[in-house]
Amino acid sequence: MAGFSTKAFMKHDDYMTPKYAWENITQFIPKDKVIWEAFYGDGKSGEYLRELGCKSVIHEPIDFFEGMPEETELIITNPPFSQSKAVMERLKQLNKPFIVIMPSPKICTSYFRDNFMNTGLQIIIPRKRIHFEKHVDGEKVAGWKNQCNFDCFYYCYKMDLTSDIVWLE
Repeated sequence: MAGFSTKAFMKHDDYMTPKYAWENITQFIPKDKVIWEAFYGDGKSGEYLRELGCKSVIHEPIDFFEGMPEETELIITNPPFSQSKAVMERLKQLNKPFIVIMPSPKICTSYFRDNFMNTGLQIIIPRKRIHFEKHVDGEKVAGWKNQCNFDCFYYCYKMDLTSDIVWLE
């Protein structure tokens, strides 16, 4: 990134999921499963899933790459996009049903292909962009305009959706 010094351009990967992103797909989330919201962030996603009727949601600051609650039946999360490759490899290793929010171009990466080609991966495409809330060092960024400049999909595995591509209305 020519012209940017390391002090002027700092990479932060803390973007919190707005409640409406989970509301968009509430009809596809089994409410009777033990759900692990695997990336803690500000802790609100777990609250949102409970508010949407999910009976058992584990949302604690557990290291996704080191452990998983034993009772987990389904993983629903918005992982840090800078760690997408490692996240997809770990999801494949865990082999649990999941719904993860990630940028739409991730489907074109070799690691997506290597881990999920011919596995029944399904995609839910939102009607509009998801606008995330930016945090730095655990704090909401003052004056941040929640305007995402890229599209995200909900990537689903072992969710038995009625179609491999679901377009939200």
